[in-house]
Amino acid sequence: MKFHESGLWDAPVLLLLPGTCCHWKKNFGPVLPMLNEHFHVVCASYDGFDETESTLFTTVTDQVEKIEAFVQKQFGGSIHAVYGCSLGGSLAGMLVERGNIRIAHAILGSSDLDQEEGLPARFKAWLIGRVLHGIMQKGRLPRWMQKRLEQKPPEQKVYMEKMLAMMGLLDGSMAFVKRASIRNQFHSDLITPLGLGIHAKGTTVHCFYAKKMGEEYLRRYRQHFAKPHIVEHDLLHEELLLCRPEQWVQEVCRATETDGKS
Repeated sequence: MKFHESGLWDAPVLLLLPGTCCHWKKNFGPVLPMLNEHFHVVCASYDGFDETESTLFTTVTDQVEKIEAFVQKQFGGSIHAVYGCSLGGSLAGMLVERGNIRIAHAILGSSDLDQEEGLPARFKAWLIGRVLHGIMQKGRLPRWMQKRLEQKPPEQKVYMEKMLAMMGLLDGSMAFVKRASIRNQFHSDLITPLGLGIHAKGTTVHCFYAKKMGEEYLRRYRQHFAKPHIVEHDLLHEELLLCRPEQWVQEVCRATETDGKS
C-alpha cells in the first residue's frame, strides 16, 4: 500500500480513499489541483491496485490497519479529515468505529454500505471479479455493454463514461490488476460488518447522499452512524465528484470547515 502526498504541507490533512477497483490518480486526479489549494492531501493507493507494487488486495480490514499505521507514524495519529469514495466510505466508517486514530471529519461519498454473507457474497465477488478483470485486460467493454451504454440518454451516458474512466476500464491502464484482488476487494467489503450507531467523540460524520440511489441508502447512513450530517444532492452515485468537481470541492471544504489555513 502506498500513500501519495501533495498540496500545502502546513494545511489540514485530508486523506482520500479510492472507490472499488479504482486507481488513486484516476479517482481523484481531476480534483487534486483544487484540493491542493486548501489541504495537505494524502491519497491512499490500495494493495493490488498500484502499478508500482507487486501486491495483492486481501481484506478491507488489512487496508484499514495499514492506513491507521501510516497516520500514526506520519501525523501522530490525528488527521483533520478523510473522504471515502464509494468503497472508501466503508473504510472511513471503519476508521471512525475502531477509534485507533483521531479524525475530525469523516465524509462518505455516496457509499452504498452493502453487506452480505455466505454463498451469495462469494458468488457476487466471483462474478464481478471475472467480468471486471476481463474488461481491464482488454481495455474495452463487451459488445453488449457498449450497446447498452450507447442507448443511454446523453446526460446519463456522460456520467457512465466518467465512471468507467474513473475505474480505468477503457484504456488498458489497469491490466496489471489481478483477478484475485478484484474478487477479494468485493468479497471482503460485503462480509466485513460495520457497526450500528457509530459515534466517536470529536468526529463529525458527513454523508454525501446521492438521492437518486434511493432512500434505502439514507436509512443505512442513519442506522450505522449516531448523528450523521446528511449532505443531499439529487444525483447518482458519486455524480457530484465525477460531473461537478468544482462543487464537490466546495462541499468538502464546507463540511470540513476548511479555508486553506492550518
